Formats: sequence, C-alpha cells, structure tokens
Amino acid sequence: GLIKSYLGCICKRDFSACSAQSANRQHVKNQATAIYFLSIVVVGVGVAYAAVPLYKMFCQATGFGGTTRQATMDQAKKMVPVKGAHPITVRFAASTSDTLQWKFQPQQREVKVVPGETALAFYTAYNKTDEPIVGVATYNITPLKAGVYFNKIQCFCFDQQRLRPKEEVDMPVFFYIDPEFAIDPQMANVRDIVLSYTFFKAK
Repeated sequence: GLIKSYLGCICKRDFSACSAQSANRQHVKNQATAIYFLSIVVVGVGVAYAAVPLYKMFCQATGFGGTTRQATMDQAKKMVPVKGAHPITVRFAASTSDTLQWKFQPQQREVKVVPGETALAFYTAYNKTDEPIVGVATYNITPLKAGVYFNKIQCFCFDQQRLRPKEEVDMPVFFYIDPEFAIDPQMANVRDIVLSYTFFKAK
C-alpha cells in the first residue's frame, strides 16, 4: 500500500511544471530512489518468508541438518536387510518445552537394526493437566550426516497430537535405514544413531 501510494503520487505529478523548479525535480528524484530501495527491502522480506517452508521441504527430502526423510509403505515393503552389514544401535531421546505440561518418553531405550531392515518403536505421551492440549513434535538425528539415510514410514511427528485431560497415548515410529548406508564410506564408523524428539505446545 505504501509503495502504491508513492508511485501514484509520482505518476500524477505534472512534470512539465516541475521542470521549471530544480528543487522539485530533486525532490521527485529522491522519492524515486527511496521507492526503489524500499521495493528491494519488501521483496527481500517476502523471499525470506517464502524460503522457510522451502527450506523445511529441502531438509526432509535430503536429510540435511540431521532431518530424517519420509518414506512410503511401498518403499518399506521393498526393503531387504543387507547381508553382512554391521548392526546399528538406534537410541531414542525425548524432551518437552517448558510450556507443555506433558510427560513424554520412549518406551525403549534402543533397538538394533541393519540397513534395509524395518523397525517399530514407541513413545508415550501423557497430558498432566485438566484441559485438552495440542502438541507438535520436532525431531533430528545425530550424527547429522546419518539423517539422509534414516527414513520414517509412519510417525506421530507428521501431524499435531491432541491429548485430552489426563490422557496417555502410545505413539509409534516405523522406520528403516537405507541400504545405501552400508556402502557409504562416510558411514563406515557410525555404529550408533540417536533419534531425538521435542514436543512443543501448538499455537
């Protein structure tokens, strides 16, 4: 609205009259310059906001920054454990934000899998309050470089979770480690992976 207002004012000026007044010409020039730089700022801010969901999609697709990848059930059905591959210990961690009055923890400390093998783990969440609460989970993998190979088929983190007062629920995570993990030289020394979740109160 501000940019349109400025442009409208400039477009409606009688430049034939203004040409006789150097001060007015300089004023118009200054306005145009201001509009140009303001436009750059507005466009830049818009691109920055648009980049947020794009960045999230990029992370989920590539495993960048320890973000796990999402796989389909059809992909999972094609998985075959890699023969002779070293077993990998997947450990589970859980935490909640200070504003979320839930008890949230993994039901198992760890599971052992080999690349290409599907596995199922569970977390438990309990709403300690007397009111319904909606939570949303963030997650990542360490070491970060292993994120590109960690594929989730089903996970409570895909959607917001609503717990009724004093309700306790089991939350599954169905996953596998891509068979390519076994032949990547950068993964040769990786024997332990930590899958971490943090629940926040949804706004």
